[in-house]
Amino acid sequence: MRAAFIEELGSPDAIRYGELPAPVPGPGDVLVRVTATTVNPVDTFVRSGLYRTPVPFPFVISRDLVGTVVQAGPGAPGLRPGDRVWSNSLGHAGRQGPAAELAVVPAERLYRLPEGVDPYEAVAVVHPAATAYLGLFTHGALRAGDTVLVAGAAGNVGSAMVVMAAEAGARVLATARPEDFGHCRALGAAEVLDYRDPALAERLREFAPGGIDLHLDTSGGNDLTAAVDSLAARGRIVLLAGARTAPVLPAGALYMKDGSVRGFVISSATSAELAEAARAINRLLAAGLLRPRALEKLPLSEAADVHRRIEKGDLHGRRALLLPALDTAGPRPGGTR
Repeated sequence: MRAAFIEELGSPDAIRYGELPAPVPGPGDVLVRVTATTVNPVDTFVRSGLYRTPVPFPFVISRDLVGTVVQAGPGAPGLRPGDRVWSNSLGHAGRQGPAAELAVVPAERLYRLPEGVDPYEAVAVVHPAATAYLGLFTHGALRAGDTVLVAGAAGNVGSAMVVMAAEAGARVLATARPEDFGHCRALGAAEVLDYRDPALAERLREFAPGGIDLHLDTSGGNDLTAAVDSLAARGRIVLLAGARTAPVLPAGALYMKDGSVRGFVISSATSAELAEAARAINRLLAAGLLRPRALEKLPLSEAADVHRRIEKGDLHGRRALLLPALDTAGPRPGGTR
């Protein structure tokens, strides 16, 4: 089968495209023909070695897939050849990724795609949406009526957070670029503020005089001094980005507010946590509430170039999909939109 893979950790130049043996599913696995995969920032962390995880070489890259079942083992009851499915937790912890024509997925990490949902739109959102769900609910203990601040709300994770928090009955304050204000409001943000505004702290106090119950910075700036200052009593700060940051924590102010700071990486999520997130994601997909802003559909052979672009920050508001079929087919289905 054709695949995008690496034989050593390194820069995007380490990514190769070529033939590898087809994977063989075990009794608890499902063999899936890949329709599309994506590239996430965490994929670049695994490829480069920034995120340390077992990587068997040759290592097929990427994490998310949407596709159809080819074969299901006896430990994967209820799945039949031809079923449309998705996954968002391959490519780490010793599991091969799905940047290939075929992928083996443990049954507990594979979910049915709801009827009527566009597979390309689905694969573009399932990883950011799972990150958003874990940040808001699993680690952030979001409750209806909370005031939530989503910093970087126009990005992939931030957009999913705004949708999920608003749908759960929270009041969402968002920060973004002015050109993204309309997008954030359409997702459900009650107020949108310019993250570059020097008076941002004062504006937050104006819109949330009682403080922020749940603070999430998807941009990875992690200004804990400002976050603690804006926090409500018993407020929570959840860290989920900015692997290289080392901010100062105003511990005294935090504990005087009964506040907390908690971090997580989606790679450490259990299969049960991911399955819970998947149920919420499928419900929102079926309702049409989770959709990417813009997609690029590219051949799988362009994986290295997409890794370069995402590391340069060239995909703001866009999701790049890698389609194995485009390397042999003619025109790209749907092209860029």
